[in-house]
Amino acid sequence: MNNRNITKKVNIGGRAIGGGNPVLIQSMTNTRTEDVGATVAQILALEKAGCDIIRCAVPTREAAAALAEIKKQIGIPLVADIHFDYKLAIAAMENGADKIRINPGNIGSTDRIRAVVDCAKERGIPIRVGVNSGSLEEEIVAKCGGVTAEGLVESALDKVHLIEDMDYDNLVISIKSADVMMCVRAHEIMAEKTDHPLHVGITESGTIISGNIKSALGLGIILNQGIGDTIRVSLTGDPLEEVKSAKIILRTLGLRKGGIEVVSCPTCGRTKIDLIGLANKVENMVADIPLDLKVAVMGCVVNGPGESKEADIGICGGKGEGLLIKKGRTLRKVPENELLDALREELLNWKD
Repeated sequence: MNNRNITKKVNIGGRAIGGGNPVLIQSMTNTRTEDVGATVAQILALEKAGCDIIRCAVPTREAAAALAEIKKQIGIPLVADIHFDYKLAIAAMENGADKIRINPGNIGSTDRIRAVVDCAKERGIPIRVGVNSGSLEEEIVAKCGGVTAEGLVESALDKVHLIEDMDYDNLVISIKSADVMMCVRAHEIMAEKTDHPLHVGITESGTIISGNIKSALGLGIILNQGIGDTIRVSLTGDPLEEVKSAKIILRTLGLRKGGIEVVSCPTCGRTKIDLIGLANKVENMVADIPLDLKVAVMGCVVNGPGESKEADIGICGGKGEGLLIKKGRTLRKVPENELLDALREELLNWKD
């Protein structure tokens, strides 16, 4: 499907979401934000991997102050994640945050929310209004007979309308649940009720394996309906894995081009080379090569030559060796221990 919902355009530190702009990838640091060196190092690695927007937790005044130095050393927009203390939201903006993420429900009184909104308005800083299924208000849970998609939407829109009534609409909405289908339904309802950009993700999705499966299913269904302007794949693990997964999801849905796609066979008893190890090495090796290509890593002569010919370039394994195939033509036979280097050389000197 993929006909994009046209939402309002929101500028985040020079990057635009909504308004038909490409879906941008976000991640979140897991360093202590107060540790500027460690946080910057992680952000630069994420930026290199393809992260478009980065979010940092701001639980202390020291973390808010650290944003100023972090921002000087990175090249992507910086979002401050705030809970409970409205003064931290203001401090984060004063120290250069390009966007803030708050749940107005845990910030406090209307006066405190207004103080945050006034500061954002003065600086033109977008506010992401975030509601998770775990933070749903008791009255909404009681009204809906439990935690529901409808309840998530109602809670989020209540907070959005509160801020809009303060004469500010530079907003992004996120409604997240660990229940994949509840999350899908909530986004379908929300897309019919607002034109604010939507930040999409499956919260608390789990470890690398379970989290990737849940995120791919949920994000795939939501994005394929044209819903969503920026995404985060939330994983219990290295944030780099979040960015890798997000890129694959967007490429698979046809929402992003660029970057090398690696396809590989599942192996069987005919495989005579270490295809599993080789495929993983190839995937890591191509991560920083800026080509829009398909690379095949195949294990035997049954499907290997055909699959490799369908790719731009491929390896077809034999017994302790492999064929290097480019655009359907066999270039040469290469010993197994030289296949990775041979493939990298071809990619670094790529000519159609």
